[in-house]
Amino acid sequence: MGSRELAIVVVAAVGVASLASGSAVAGTGAVAASPGTHVWGTAMKVPGTATLNRGGNANVTSVSCASPGNCGAGGIYRDGTRHFQAFVVSQVSGTWHTAIEVPGTAALNQGGDASITSVSCASAGNCSAGGFYGDSSGEHAFVVSQINGTWQKAIEVPGAALNQGGLADITSVSCASAGNCGAGGFYLDSSFKEQAFVVSQAGGTWHPAIEVPGTAALNRGGSARTVSVSCASAGNCSAGGFYASSAAGQAFVVSQVSGTWGTAIEVPGTAALNQGGNDDITSVSCASAGNCSAGGFYLDSSGHHQAFVVSQVSGTWHPAIEVPGTAALNQGGFAWILSVSCASAGNCGAGGSYTDGSGHAQASVVSQVNGTWHPAIEVPGTAALNQGGTAEVSSMSCALAGRCSAGGRYTNIFGRVQAFVDSET
Repeated sequence: MGSRELAIVVVAAVGVASLASGSAVAGTGAVAASPGTHVWGTAMKVPGTATLNRGGNANVTSVSCASPGNCGAGGIYRDGTRHFQAFVVSQVSGTWHTAIEVPGTAALNQGGDASITSVSCASAGNCSAGGFYGDSSGEHAFVVSQINGTWQKAIEVPGAALNQGGLADITSVSCASAGNCGAGGFYLDSSFKEQAFVVSQAGGTWHPAIEVPGTAALNRGGSARTVSVSCASAGNCSAGGFYASSAAGQAFVVSQVSGTWGTAIEVPGTAALNQGGNDDITSVSCASAGNCSAGGFYLDSSGHHQAFVVSQVSGTWHPAIEVPGTAALNQGGFAWILSVSCASAGNCGAGGSYTDGSGHAQASVVSQVNGTWHPAIEVPGTAALNQGGTAEVSSMSCALAGRCSAGGRYTNIFGRVQAFVDSET
Protein backbone atom coordinates (compact mmCIF):
# COMPACT_ATOMS: atom_id res chain seq x y z
CA MET A 1 0.00 0.00 0.00
CA GLY A 2 3.07 2.26 -0.17
CA SER A 3 2.87 5.28 2.15
CA ARG A 4 -0.83 4.92 2.86
CA GLU A 5 -1.84 4.82 6.50
CA LEU A 6 -3.99 1.86 7.52
CA ALA A 7 -6.21 1.31 10.53
CA ILE A 8 -5.34 -1.81 12.49
CA VAL A 9 -6.86 -3.66 15.41
CA VAL A 10 -5.36 -6.33 17.60
CA VAL A 11 -7.25 -9.09 19.37
CA ALA A 12 -6.24 -9.99 22.94
CA ALA A 13 -7.06 -13.10 24.89
CA VAL A 14 -8.60 -12.69 28.32
CA GLY A 15 -5.99 -12.39 31.07
CA VAL A 16 -2.74 -10.61 31.64
CA ALA A 17 -1.83 -8.72 28.49
CA SER A 18 1.60 -9.30 26.96
CA LEU A 19 3.03 -9.48 23.48
CA ALA A 20 3.68 -12.83 21.89
CA SER A 21 7.26 -14.02 21.57
CA GLY A 22 8.76 -12.96 18.29
CA SER A 23 6.83 -9.70 18.08
CA ALA A 24 8.59 -6.40 17.51
CA VAL A 25 9.22 -5.68 21.17
CA ALA A 26 9.23 -9.12 22.80
CA GLY A 27 12.10 -10.19 24.98
CA THR A 28 12.10 -7.18 27.33
CA GLY A 29 10.78 -6.73 30.83
CA ALA A 30 7.88 -4.67 29.57
CA VAL A 31 6.41 -7.47 27.50
CA ALA A 32 7.87 -10.76 28.70
CA ALA A 33 5.26 -13.50 29.05
CA SER A 34 5.27 -15.91 31.98
CA PRO A 35 3.66 -19.32 32.35
CA GLY A 36 -0.10 -19.07 32.61
CA THR A 37 -0.40 -15.64 31.04
CA HIS A 38 -2.37 -15.08 27.89
CA VAL A 39 -0.93 -13.30 24.89
CA TRP A 40 -1.87 -10.65 22.38
CA GLY A 41 -3.11 -11.89 19.03
CA THR A 42 -1.82 -10.74 15.66
CA ALA A 43 -2.74 -7.24 14.54
CA MET A 44 -4.87 -7.03 11.42
CA LYS A 45 -6.12 -4.37 9.08
CA VAL A 46 -9.62 -3.27 10.10
CA PRO A 47 -11.95 -5.29 7.83
CA GLY A 48 -13.65 -3.10 5.25
CA THR A 49 -11.23 -0.19 5.42
CA ALA A 50 -9.53 -1.28 2.19
CA THR A 51 -12.77 -0.29 0.47
CA LEU A 52 -13.51 2.81 2.54
CA ASN A 53 -9.99 4.22 2.76
CA ARG A 54 -9.42 5.18 -0.89
CA GLY A 55 -7.51 8.28 0.13
CA GLY A 56 -4.93 6.29 2.08
CA ASN A 57 -5.22 7.74 5.57
CA ALA A 58 -7.08 5.83 8.29
CA ASN A 59 -6.78 5.52 12.03
CA VAL A 60 -8.57 3.87 14.95
CA THR A 61 -9.08 6.59 17.54
CA SER A 62 -11.02 4.75 20.27
CA VAL A 63 -11.76 1.16 21.36
CA SER A 64 -14.09 -0.10 24.09
CA CYS A 65 -14.83 -3.69 25.15
CA ALA A 66 -17.91 -4.71 27.10
CA SER A 67 -16.79 -8.31 27.55
CA PRO A 68 -13.99 -10.51 26.17
CA GLY A 69 -14.27 -10.60 22.38
CA ASN A 70 -17.12 -8.10 22.24
CA CYS A 71 -15.88 -4.62 21.45
CA GLY A 72 -16.60 -1.52 19.47
CA ALA A 73 -14.14 0.83 17.81
CA GLY A 74 -14.22 3.95 15.74
CA GLY A 75 -12.00 6.29 13.86
CA ILE A 76 -11.37 8.17 10.67
CA TYR A 77 -10.55 7.40 7.04
CA ARG A 78 -10.06 9.41 3.86
CA ASP A 79 -12.38 8.59 1.00
CA GLY A 80 -11.73 8.74 -2.74
CA THR A 81 -12.56 12.46 -2.84
CA ARG A 82 -9.87 13.14 -0.22
CA HIS A 83 -12.46 13.95 2.46
CA PHE A 84 -12.20 12.50 5.96
CA GLN A 85 -15.09 10.34 7.11
CA ALA A 86 -15.99 8.61 10.38
CA PHE A 87 -16.24 4.83 10.73
CA VAL A 88 -17.29 2.29 13.35
CA VAL A 89 -16.47 -1.39 13.56
CA SER A 90 -17.63 -4.15 15.90
CA GLN A 91 -16.06 -7.27 17.28
CA VAL A 92 -18.54 -10.07 18.02
CA SER A 93 -17.49 -13.24 19.84
CA GLY A 94 -13.87 -12.56 18.98
CA THR A 95 -14.34 -11.72 15.29
CA TRP A 96 -13.99 -8.22 13.91
CA HIS A 97 -16.76 -7.48 11.40
CA THR A 98 -16.65 -5.09 8.46
CA ALA A 99 -16.17 -1.41 9.25
CA ILE A 100 -18.88 0.95 8.04
CA GLU A 101 -19.17 4.67 7.59
CA VAL A 102 -21.06 5.98 10.62
CA PRO A 103 -24.72 5.86 9.54
CA GLY A 104 -26.14 9.33 8.99
CA THR A 105 -22.80 11.14 8.71
CA ALA A 106 -22.95 11.18 4.90
CA ALA A 107 -25.89 13.57 5.21
CA LEU A 108 -24.41 15.54 8.11
CA ASN A 109 -20.85 15.84 6.86
CA GLN A 110 -21.24 18.35 4.06
CA GLY A 111 -17.97 20.07 4.91
CA GLY A 112 -15.86 17.04 4.15
CA ASP A 113 -14.31 16.15 7.53
CA ALA A 114 -15.77 13.80 10.15
CA SER A 115 -14.29 11.54 12.80
CA ILE A 116 -15.12 9.37 15.78
CA THR A 117 -13.22 10.65 18.81
CA SER A 118 -14.55 8.40 21.60
CA VAL A 119 -16.39 5.05 21.93
CA SER A 120 -17.86 3.38 25.02
CA CYS A 121 -19.59 -0.01 25.18
CA ALA A 122 -21.76 -0.91 28.16
CA SER A 123 -22.67 -4.43 27.02
CA ALA A 124 -22.08 -6.59 23.98
CA GLY A 125 -23.59 -4.84 20.96
CA ASN A 126 -24.65 -1.78 22.92
CA CYS A 127 -22.25 1.12 22.52
CA SER A 128 -22.27 4.87 22.08
CA ALA A 129 -19.77 7.08 20.32
CA GLY A 130 -19.16 10.72 19.60
CA GLY A 131 -17.13 12.89 17.32
CA PHE A 132 -17.41 15.76 14.89
CA TYR A 133 -18.45 16.60 11.35
CA GLY A 134 -18.37 19.69 9.17
CA ASP A 135 -20.91 21.60 7.12
CA SER A 136 -21.19 25.05 5.58
CA SER A 137 -21.66 26.66 9.02
CA GLY A 138 -18.65 25.06 10.67
CA GLU A 139 -17.78 22.02 12.76
CA HIS A 140 -20.38 20.27 14.90
CA ALA A 141 -20.46 17.51 17.53
CA PHE A 142 -22.38 14.30 16.90
CA VAL A 143 -23.36 11.21 18.87
CA VAL A 144 -24.34 7.77 17.61
CA SER A 145 -25.58 4.65 19.38
CA GLN A 146 -25.41 0.95 18.71
CA ILE A 147 -28.44 -1.06 19.86
CA ASN A 148 -28.34 -4.86 19.93
CA GLY A 149 -25.48 -4.92 17.45
CA THR A 150 -26.84 -2.37 14.96
CA TRP A 151 -25.44 1.14 14.66
CA GLN A 152 -28.21 3.72 14.44
CA LYS A 153 -28.10 7.07 12.62
CA ALA A 154 -25.77 9.71 14.02
CA ILE A 155 -27.35 12.94 15.19
CA GLU A 156 -25.98 16.35 15.99
CA VAL A 157 -25.64 16.64 19.75
CA PRO A 158 -28.95 18.11 20.97
CA GLY A 159 -28.53 21.68 22.19
CA ALA A 160 -26.92 23.00 19.02
CA ALA A 161 -27.90 26.52 20.08
CA LEU A 162 -24.77 26.55 22.23
CA ASN A 163 -22.45 26.32 19.21
CA GLN A 164 -22.83 29.85 17.88
CA GLY A 165 -19.17 30.07 16.89
CA GLY A 166 -19.30 27.09 14.56
CA LEU A 167 -16.80 24.77 16.26
CA ALA A 168 -17.82 21.89 18.54
CA ASP A 169 -16.51 18.42 19.28
CA ILE A 170 -17.06 15.45 21.56
CA THR A 171 -13.87 14.62 23.46
CA SER A 172 -15.05 11.81 25.73
CA VAL A 173 -17.94 9.31 26.03
CA SER A 174 -18.66 6.93 28.91
CA CYS A 175 -21.55 4.48 29.22
CA ALA A 176 -22.61 3.00 32.54
CA SER A 177 -25.25 0.74 31.02
CA ALA A 178 -26.91 0.27 27.64
CA GLY A 179 -28.52 3.58 26.65
CA ASN A 180 -27.23 5.43 29.72
CA CYS A 181 -24.12 7.43 28.94
CA GLY A 182 -22.40 10.73 29.55
CA ALA A 183 -20.22 12.72 27.19
CA GLY A 184 -18.35 15.97 27.15
CA GLY A 185 -16.51 18.31 24.86
CA PHE A 186 -16.31 21.93 23.84
CA TYR A 187 -17.97 24.54 21.63
CA LEU A 188 -17.47 28.15 20.60
CA ASP A 189 -20.03 30.63 21.87
CA SER A 190 -21.26 33.73 20.04
CA SER A 191 -18.15 35.62 21.20
CA PHE A 192 -15.96 32.85 19.77
CA LYS A 193 -14.88 31.84 23.27
CA GLU A 194 -14.31 28.14 23.91
CA GLN A 195 -16.74 26.68 26.45
CA ALA A 196 -17.04 23.24 28.08
CA PHE A 197 -20.19 21.15 27.75
CA VAL A 198 -21.64 17.88 29.01
CA VAL A 199 -24.48 15.85 27.56
CA SER A 200 -26.35 12.84 28.90
CA GLN A 201 -28.10 9.87 27.38
CA ALA A 202 -30.89 8.38 29.51
CA GLY A 203 -32.96 5.39 28.50
CA GLY A 204 -31.52 5.53 24.99
CA THR A 205 -32.35 9.20 24.40
CA TRP A 206 -29.73 11.94 24.19
CA HIS A 207 -30.83 15.02 26.11
CA PRO A 208 -29.77 18.60 25.27
CA ALA A 209 -26.16 19.48 25.98
CA ILE A 210 -25.49 22.10 28.62
CA GLU A 211 -22.56 24.32 29.41
CA VAL A 212 -20.77 22.73 32.36
CA PRO A 213 -22.46 24.37 35.37
CA GLY A 214 -20.15 26.81 37.13
CA THR A 215 -17.68 27.24 34.27
CA ALA A 216 -19.30 30.50 33.13
CA ALA A 217 -17.95 32.06 36.33
CA LEU A 218 -14.64 30.21 36.27
CA ASN A 219 -13.80 30.61 32.57
CA ARG A 220 -13.03 34.32 32.47
CA GLY A 221 -10.25 33.78 29.94
CA GLY A 222 -12.59 32.18 27.39
CA SER A 223 -10.98 28.78 26.92
CA ALA A 224 -12.66 25.80 28.60
CA ARG A 225 -12.99 22.19 27.60
CA THR A 226 -14.29 18.93 29.07
CA VAL A 227 -11.44 16.49 28.48
CA SER A 228 -12.56 13.28 30.19
CA VAL A 229 -15.86 11.78 31.41
CA SER A 230 -16.43 8.60 33.44
CA CYS A 231 -19.82 7.17 34.44
CA ALA A 232 -20.00 4.64 37.26
CA SER A 233 -23.75 4.08 37.04
CA ALA A 234 -26.68 5.55 35.14
CA GLY A 235 -26.86 9.26 35.90
CA ASN A 236 -23.78 9.23 38.12
CA CYS A 237 -20.70 10.49 36.31
CA SER A 238 -17.70 12.70 36.89
CA ALA A 239 -15.80 14.81 34.40
CA GLY A 240 -12.69 16.93 34.30
CA GLY A 241 -11.02 19.42 32.06
CA PHE A 242 -9.62 22.91 32.04
CA TYR A 243 -10.64 26.54 31.92
CA ALA A 244 -8.83 29.85 31.66
CA SER A 245 -9.03 32.24 34.56
CA SER A 246 -8.12 35.86 33.95
CA ALA A 247 -4.43 35.03 34.27
CA ALA A 248 -3.91 31.28 34.11
CA GLY A 249 -5.12 27.88 32.97
CA GLN A 250 -6.85 25.86 35.69
CA ALA A 251 -8.17 22.31 36.06
CA PHE A 252 -11.78 21.61 37.01
CA VAL A 253 -13.86 18.64 38.08
CA VAL A 254 -17.63 18.28 38.04
CA SER A 255 -19.96 15.49 39.12
CA GLN A 256 -23.38 14.29 38.06
CA VAL A 257 -25.56 12.82 40.81
CA SER A 258 -28.82 11.02 39.99
CA GLY A 259 -28.94 12.61 36.56
CA THR A 260 -28.17 16.20 37.56
CA TRP A 261 -24.82 17.85 36.92
CA GLY A 262 -23.50 19.81 39.90
CA THR A 263 -21.32 22.91 39.84
CA ALA A 264 -17.76 22.60 38.53
CA ILE A 265 -14.98 23.47 40.95
CA GLU A 266 -11.30 24.15 40.58
CA VAL A 267 -9.48 20.93 41.48
CA PRO A 268 -8.80 21.22 45.22
CA GLY A 269 -5.14 21.69 46.03
CA THR A 270 -4.08 22.86 42.59
CA ALA A 271 -4.11 26.52 43.61
CA ALA A 272 -1.07 25.75 45.77
CA LEU A 273 0.56 23.42 43.26
CA ASN A 274 -0.06 25.45 40.09
CA GLN A 275 2.32 28.32 40.71
CA GLY A 276 3.26 28.51 37.04
CA GLY A 277 -0.30 29.17 35.91
CA ASN A 278 -1.25 26.18 33.79
CA ASP A 279 -2.86 22.89 34.83
CA ASP A 280 -5.26 20.40 33.31
CA ILE A 281 -7.16 17.20 34.00
CA THR A 282 -6.28 14.67 31.30
CA SER A 283 -8.11 11.56 32.53
CA VAL A 284 -10.93 10.63 34.94
CA SER A 285 -12.02 7.15 36.08
CA CYS A 286 -14.88 6.28 38.44
CA ALA A 287 -15.10 2.89 40.14
CA SER A 288 -18.47 3.63 41.74
CA ALA A 289 -20.76 6.62 42.15
CA GLY A 290 -18.83 9.35 43.97
CA ASN A 291 -15.57 7.39 44.06
CA CYS A 292 -13.24 8.48 41.26
CA SER A 293 -9.65 9.36 40.56
CA ALA A 294 -8.15 11.72 38.03
CA GLY A 295 -4.76 12.86 36.86
CA GLY A 296 -3.11 15.57 34.88
CA PHE A 297 -0.34 18.14 35.08
CA TYR A 298 0.51 21.57 36.49
CA LEU A 299 3.32 24.11 36.21
CA ASP A 300 5.35 24.70 39.34
CA SER A 301 6.98 27.97 40.37
CA SER A 302 10.02 27.14 38.21
CA GLY A 303 7.87 26.67 35.12
CA HIS A 304 8.36 22.89 35.15
CA HIS A 305 5.58 20.48 34.25
CA GLN A 306 4.68 18.22 37.16
CA ALA A 307 2.20 15.33 37.35
CA PHE A 308 -0.68 15.25 39.82
CA VAL A 309 -3.42 12.87 40.93
CA VAL A 310 -6.63 13.65 42.75
CA SER A 311 -9.32 11.43 44.27
CA GLN A 312 -13.00 11.73 44.99
CA VAL A 313 -14.20 9.78 48.03
CA SER A 314 -17.91 9.38 48.76
CA GLY A 315 -18.71 12.35 46.56
CA THR A 316 -16.05 14.74 47.87
CA TRP A 317 -12.96 15.68 45.89
CA HIS A 318 -9.87 15.69 48.09
CA PRO A 319 -6.79 17.88 47.52
CA ALA A 320 -4.62 17.01 44.54
CA ILE A 321 -1.07 15.90 45.20
CA GLU A 322 2.06 15.73 43.14
CA VAL A 323 2.44 12.12 42.02
CA PRO A 324 4.64 10.52 44.68
CA GLY A 325 8.12 9.73 43.44
CA THR A 326 8.09 12.06 40.47
CA ALA A 327 10.13 14.72 42.28
CA ALA A 328 13.06 12.31 42.09
CA LEU A 329 12.25 10.97 38.61
CA ASN A 330 11.38 14.23 36.85
CA GLN A 331 14.82 15.82 36.72
CA GLY A 332 14.15 17.32 33.29
CA GLY A 333 11.03 19.19 34.38
CA PHE A 334 8.25 17.71 32.26
CA ALA A 335 5.91 15.14 33.76
CA TRP A 336 2.23 14.39 33.35
CA ILE A 337 -0.46 11.77 33.76
CA LEU A 338 -2.14 10.72 30.52
CA SER A 339 -4.45 7.90 31.62
CA VAL A 340 -6.17 6.75 34.82
CA SER A 341 -8.19 3.59 35.45
CA CYS A 342 -9.90 2.50 38.68
CA ALA A 343 -10.86 -1.11 39.35
CA SER A 344 -12.55 -0.37 42.68
CA ALA A 345 -12.87 2.56 45.05
CA GLY A 346 -9.36 3.62 46.08
CA ASN A 347 -7.62 1.09 43.83
CA CYS A 348 -6.46 2.67 40.59
CA GLY A 349 -3.56 2.79 38.18
CA ALA A 350 -2.24 5.73 36.22
CA GLY A 351 0.38 6.23 33.57
CA GLY A 352 2.17 9.00 31.76
CA SER A 353 5.72 10.21 31.38
CA TYR A 354 8.49 12.25 32.95
CA THR A 355 11.79 13.70 31.71
CA ASP A 356 15.00 12.37 33.20
CA GLY A 357 18.23 14.23 33.88
CA SER A 358 19.42 13.60 30.32
CA GLY A 359 16.35 15.30 28.89
CA HIS A 360 14.79 12.02 27.74
CA ALA A 361 11.08 11.32 28.17
CA GLN A 362 10.47 8.08 30.07
CA ALA A 363 7.25 6.12 30.60
CA SER A 364 5.89 5.97 34.13
CA VAL A 365 3.19 4.13 36.08
CA VAL A 366 1.78 4.73 39.53
CA SER A 367 -0.64 2.72 41.66
CA GLN A 368 -3.24 3.67 44.23
CA VAL A 369 -3.84 0.96 46.86
CA ASN A 370 -6.67 1.28 49.38
CA GLY A 371 -6.82 5.01 48.81
CA THR A 372 -3.09 5.74 48.99
CA TRP A 373 -1.00 6.64 45.97
CA HIS A 374 2.37 4.86 46.00
CA PRO A 375 5.58 6.15 44.38
CA ALA A 376 5.68 6.26 40.61
CA ILE A 377 8.19 4.10 38.78
CA GLU A 378 9.64 3.95 35.31
CA VAL A 379 7.80 1.23 33.36
CA PRO A 380 9.96 -1.87 33.81
CA GLY A 381 11.78 -2.84 30.63
CA THR A 382 11.35 0.49 28.84
CA ALA A 383 14.85 1.64 29.79
CA ALA A 384 16.20 -0.97 27.39
CA LEU A 385 13.59 -0.29 24.72
CA ASN A 386 13.68 3.52 24.77
CA GLN A 387 17.03 4.13 23.11
CA GLY A 388 15.68 7.18 21.28
CA GLY A 389 14.65 8.97 24.45
CA THR A 390 10.89 9.41 24.03
CA ALA A 391 8.53 7.09 25.87
CA GLU A 392 5.14 7.43 27.52
CA VAL A 393 2.16 5.45 28.78
CA SER A 394 -0.80 6.63 26.74
CA SER A 395 -3.51 4.25 28.02
CA MET A 396 -4.15 2.33 31.23
CA SER A 397 -6.87 -0.19 32.10
CA CYS A 398 -7.35 -1.98 35.44
CA ALA A 399 -9.65 -5.00 35.54
CA LEU A 400 -9.00 -5.79 39.21
CA ALA A 401 -7.17 -4.07 42.04
CA GLY A 402 -3.48 -4.55 41.35
CA ARG A 403 -4.11 -6.07 37.93
CA CYS A 404 -3.66 -3.34 35.35
CA SER A 405 -2.39 -3.24 31.79
CA ALA A 406 -0.81 -0.28 30.07
CA GLY A 407 0.14 0.63 26.54
CA GLY A 408 2.22 3.36 25.04
CA ARG A 409 5.13 4.22 22.82
CA TYR A 410 8.89 4.52 22.82
CA THR A 411 11.57 5.51 20.31
CA ASN A 412 14.16 2.97 19.24
CA ILE A 413 17.81 3.62 18.49
CA PHE A 414 16.93 4.51 14.88
CA GLY A 415 14.48 7.20 15.98
CA ARG A 416 11.41 5.16 15.03
CA VAL A 417 8.36 5.24 17.26
CA GLN A 418 7.31 1.80 18.49
CA ALA A 419 4.43 0.50 20.62
CA PHE A 420 4.68 -1.39 23.91
CA VAL A 421 2.34 -3.06 26.38
CA ASP A 422 2.97 -4.02 29.98
CA SER A 423 0.95 -5.62 32.79
CA GLU A 424 0.82 -5.41 36.56
CA THR A 425 0.48 -8.76 38.31
